[in-house]
Amino acid sequence: MLGEYRIEGRRAAEIAASVERAVGSGDLEPGQPLPPMRELAVELGVNPNTVAAAYRTLRERGVIETAGRRGSRVRPAPATTGRDSVRVDVPEGVRDMSSGNPDPALLPPLAPAFAAAAALCDREPVLYGDVAVEPELARMARAALDADGVPDGPLAVLSGSLDGVERVLAAHLKPGDTVAVEDPGWGRTLDLVPALGLRTAPVGVDDEGPRADDVRRALADGARALIVTARAQNPTGAAVSATRARALRAVLREHPETLLIEDDHGHGIVDLPLHPLAGATRHWALLRSVAKAYGPDLRLAVLTGDGTTVDRTRGRQRLGPGWVSRLLQRAVVRLWTDDALDSHVVAAAYRRRRDLLTGALADRGIAAHGRSGMNVWVPVPDETGVVASLLHAGWAVAPGARYRLAAPPAVRITVSTLRDEETERLADAVATALRPAPARSYV
Repeated sequence: MLGEYRIEGRRAAEIAASVERAVGSGDLEPGQPLPPMRELAVELGVNPNTVAAAYRTLRERGVIETAGRRGSRVRPAPATTGRDSVRVDVPEGVRDMSSGNPDPALLPPLAPAFAAAAALCDREPVLYGDVAVEPELARMARAALDADGVPDGPLAVLSGSLDGVERVLAAHLKPGDTVAVEDPGWGRTLDLVPALGLRTAPVGVDDEGPRADDVRRALADGARALIVTARAQNPTGAAVSATRARALRAVLREHPETLLIEDDHGHGIVDLPLHPLAGATRHWALLRSVAKAYGPDLRLAVLTGDGTTVDRTRGRQRLGPGWVSRLLQRAVVRLWTDDALDSHVVAAAYRRRRDLLTGALADRGIAAHGRSGMNVWVPVPDETGVVASLLHAGWAVAPGARYRLAAPPAVRITVSTLRDEETERLADAVATALRPAPARSYV
C-alpha cells in the first residue's frame, strides 16, 4: 500500500510526524491510501487508539482526509506540499507572464515616505505598551471604508491579507469545520484552509463574483464561513457586482451565523466600485492590503469587522508578534498623505492591458476572463499541454491547477507588464497552443 515507505513511531505524535515527513518529501503522494488503523497498530506494536490519535492529528493539520469505510488517504493538495510546487520555471529569454506581480513601473517611490516615517520615529519612538495602530492610519483607513459603504467597526492592522484571513478563521472556527471558498480562487487560501484543519467547500465564480446558488448550497450543507474576494479576484479577475452583492447578501441573511471574510486586496488598482457584503451576518471581517498598489514587500493590511471578531484577532496578534511595525504604518500614512499613488492611472493601465489581451483572444475565438485586476483567466482543455506549448513559444503562464479545486482547467496570464506591441504575438501563441494537433495517418 505504501510502497517502500514504512511509517514509524510508538507515540501518536511520532506516527503523525512520520507520515507528515513522508508527504513533505514526496515518499507519500497525494491520494495515496494509508493503512487501516488496526493494521498499522499491529505492525507498530501499539494500541489502535494511538494510531487513531495520530490520524486525527493529521486530519486536523490538513495532511490526510478520511472517507468512511474507504479509509484515510493523503489529501489531494496537502498543506505540507502546497500549490507553489505547481509552477513553471522560467528559462532565460522567456517572457514571464506567470508571476502575479504588479508592474514595478506603476509602484510609487518608497524612499521619501520611509525617510519621513523614520524621522518621526526618532522624535517619537514607539515603545512596548504603545497603541498597536497608528492613529492617523486608523483615521484615514476608516474614512476610505466609510466612503465605500463598509459598516462601522473597530480596526486592526495585520501583516497582509492572508495573515488576516488566518487569524480570523482561527478566532472563530475549530478543526473539522467547513469553509466555503472560491473555485477558482487564491491558491494560498486554498492551501491555508486545510492547513488549519478545516475543510473546503468549493463555490463557483463567474465575472461577477461567487455564484449565489453555490454559496447557498455550501451554507445549507454546513459551511460555517465564506471567503469572498471583492475585486481583482485572483486568478479570474472577477469583481462582485451590485446585482451579485444583493443576491449574496440575501443568501447570507438566511445564514446569519456564517463567518464572512471579504478580501479587498485590489483596493487602489481597480476602477470598479466596492459592493460590500459586510453586515449581512453577525460575524464579519473586511481586509485591505497595500501590497498590490504600493509593493508586495509592504506587509500591511487593515482589517475591520464586528467587535468580537476584531477583538479576538487583536488578542491572537498580541500573543504573537504583538503589532505590525509602527514605522511601516507611518510610512504608509505618508504614502497616503502625499498621494504617492494615482490609483486612477494605475487602474486604467491594468484595464487597458487586460482589455487588449481579452479582445485579441476574442478575435481568435478564445474566451477569456479579466474584469478587474492584473490577471486574465483562459479556460483550456489541457493545462499541461498549453503551458508547455506557450513555454516553447517564449511565454511563461501559470497553470490553473494552482488555483482550483473542482473548476475546469485553465491558465492564468498576468498582464501587469504586457506591452501593447506584445499583445498580438501572445494571443497568436495562445491560439496555436489551443489548436488541436493535426491528425496522423500511418501507412
